[in-house]
Amino acid sequence: MAQNQGSQTKEKKLKWWQLSLLGVACTVGTGFFLGSHIAIEIGGPSAVVAYALAAFGAYLVYDKLSQMTAEDPMEGSFRSYAKKAFGRWAGFSSGWVYWSSELLIMGSQLTALALFSRFWFPQVPMWCFAAGYGVLGLLIIWIGTKGFERMENIFAVLKIAAIFMFMVIAILAVSGVLPTKAHGPTFPRDWVPGGLTGFWAALIFAFYGYGGLEALGLMTMRLKEPKDAPKAGKVMLLLLVSIYVISIGLALILEPWKSYAAEESPFVVALVDYKLPFVPHLFNAVLIIAGFSTMTASLFAVTTMIVTLASDGDAPPFFIKGKKKEGKKPLPAIGLTAVGLLASVVSALLMPKSVYEYITTAAGMMLLYNWMFILVTSGKLLELTGWGKAKRYIGMALITLTLIGTLFHKISRPGFFISLGFIVVIGCVTLVMRHFWNKTDGPKKGSYDTEEHAESGPRTIRTRTKFGMPRIRSRGRIR
Repeated sequence: MAQNQGSQTKEKKLKWWQLSLLGVACTVGTGFFLGSHIAIEIGGPSAVVAYALAAFGAYLVYDKLSQMTAEDPMEGSFRSYAKKAFGRWAGFSSGWVYWSSELLIMGSQLTALALFSRFWFPQVPMWCFAAGYGVLGLLIIWIGTKGFERMENIFAVLKIAAIFMFMVIAILAVSGVLPTKAHGPTFPRDWVPGGLTGFWAALIFAFYGYGGLEALGLMTMRLKEPKDAPKAGKVMLLLLVSIYVISIGLALILEPWKSYAAEESPFVVALVDYKLPFVPHLFNAVLIIAGFSTMTASLFAVTTMIVTLASDGDAPPFFIKGKKKEGKKPLPAIGLTAVGLLASVVSALLMPKSVYEYITTAAGMMLLYNWMFILVTSGKLLELTGWGKAKRYIGMALITLTLIGTLFHKISRPGFFISLGFIVVIGCVTLVMRHFWNKTDGPKKGSYDTEEHAESGPRTIRTRTKFGMPRIRSRGRIR
């Protein structure tokens, strides 16, 4: 036990600012580089406001997650807190909702990579690119984590460099240094062309750009000081909202918002009219690299989560076969990930024009379901002040409005029902599993809900600590 604790301590080498930068690198991906074009297509220039509002919602969620982390750092982060607050069913459902969301994100990113590649080869079917990138991603997983982490460091630098390159070129174009024979830079006049419902429907794609927030919670175990988790998250979100709002605002000035209806990154489209023949191609190449890094990260997340669920008894033990021996790869878990990739390739084959919008909407909604669970869990585990409770309710209301908003546009509406199908299936499986848990575990096993089962005598009164664990008060004293 002491050796395990020592090894864990050695792994916690990140300072808070390093975690912030790592969070930015893991978050910025195809959800922003390509998903932003859907937000602009639906909401017009108001997409800038949508990304700012989504950042506020993301802050409200991470604020509660980081408080729980600072008070009681736990492996599994939000999933462990849900289990601690409400019992095994909550950890089970939260884990599978997250796994499903990562599976959809993986499919969304795979489709985005195919769309980026068609910028050069428009005649090649999307499923060919999707299959190629999927096989390459699986190969990286097979090689192992060390090689992936080295590649991610390089990819992270390229992603941030690409965004800053776009900002510099855009500023030069707006200032007149870079001439163009086209319309030239113009400031948008009609900010809400789709009305309130258009802005409302675009919110889900803005929230999707901040996907990865919950993953940052998982990485906080690597912090030297877990109490620095709130600071790391706030800095990360401040960097993200600055990058998103400034870059999208510049793109809307360079090119009229109606030009972004094509299935291309708005940052590539915005640069096409300027005398920089190599820049759109260079930028597109960087987008492919950036998208591939986030897609591979999702592959790792999906594979790791199924292994974790199996280790906790929340998935068939078959998926940890081979993992018990050090150095062995969890082949069944990798096989399940490969099946998910195959489903994404088939989707790209059957629905080449609409699959990205559908999968992206569903993935964004699955993320928000988990965010809602984080807010609900915080109300159970934390002793919140009046302002803390207000922020929690504001976050829950904002997420609820965003989910409802997907019903108001034909692009986002199918994704709503896709995500609802996932929730129904997970809910039914959870109900079936609770029946078996009650038989095998009994009321006290497999549950963190200590308030419900704690014994109390006639002279004891149960109260809760910050994390819901009972304090036993006898004759006015706390024991």
